Order: sequence, then C-alpha cells, then structure tokens
Amino acid sequence: MKTADFDYALPRKLIAQHPPRARDGARMMVLDPAAGQVSHAAIRDLPRFLRPGDLLVLNDSRVLPARLIGRRPDGGEAEILLLRPLNGPVSHEWEALVRPAKKLPEGTVLEYQGSS
Repeated sequence: MKTADFDYALPRKLIAQHPPRARDGARMMVLDPAAGQVSHAAIRDLPRFLRPGDLLVLNDSRVLPARLIGRRPDGGEAEILLLRPLNGPVSHEWEALVRPAKKLPEGTVLEYQGSS
C-alpha cells in the first residue's frame, strides 16, 4: 500500500475551522464494509449504525499545524508533513512525509516563503 492511495482533493471550505454550534449536527463518514459503500450522516444518527458488540473509538486528538510547502533548488514544489519528533518534544529532527513522493536527496535545502 502506498501513501498516495490516500491522496484526495479536499476543498479548503470543507475543512471545519470551529466546532458547529449544534454539536449533534456535526457530520460523520459511514463505511459499509459489506457493500464497500461510503455515506455521510449527522452524528446524532450514530446510534442507528451501532450494533451489539461494536467497538466505538473516540478520537479527541488535535491537528498539529505541521504542513510545510517549500521550493526545491530546481524550482519544484515540495510538501513536507511533519509526523513526530525523533528525539523528544524539543527535537529539531522529525519523521516526515514528503510529496511529491520522489525522494529528496539528503542535504537538499528547501526554501520557504518568508525565509532567507
């Protein structure tokens, strides 16, 4: 499996910046594994999708603002998604995903807007 299998277009206007006032109106994605179909429903409809013995996992994580867009020496764009620090929380070395998937040679310097 490749990380590119998970690439999809997500318009910025569809990314929630704040929770909805009516929390039960929040949307969720519903996967029917038997039919291989994806649908969407309001979170207030969650009980109708649960069956005895189901496991419900709650995710209260927050998104780390760790997406960087840089310019390679050849002028191409490189997107870096920082995943986790390698040597503790104050580390300057991170495990990251780089796009395009073409490997950047070690030591490549990327330029970022506003950097000098």
